Amino acid sequence: MKSIYVGNLPFSATEDDVREMFAPYGEVAVVKLVMDRETGRPRGFGFVEMDDEAADAAIKALDGQDGAVVDDTAFPHLLVGGL
Repeated sequence: MKSIYVGNLPFSATEDDVREMFAPYGEVAVVKLVMDRETGRPRGFGFVEMDDEAADAAIKALDGQDGAVVDDTAFPHLLVGGL
């Protein structure tokens, strides 16, 4: 299992949006968006857990992708990297 950092997410992105974006590359075990403790609002980044092979495929396909759209949510310049 590999944890993938996902950055530059729009504040409107939901865990379901991120799961849908990564699903074509394999089964998504966990999506966790980081929230601001004081405001409860998203901080624009999170983590996705997938098996190693699926994670590598997702990183290769999505890292630096400009203008990705998932459910009408724009991902202007997605940063994806393995941890």
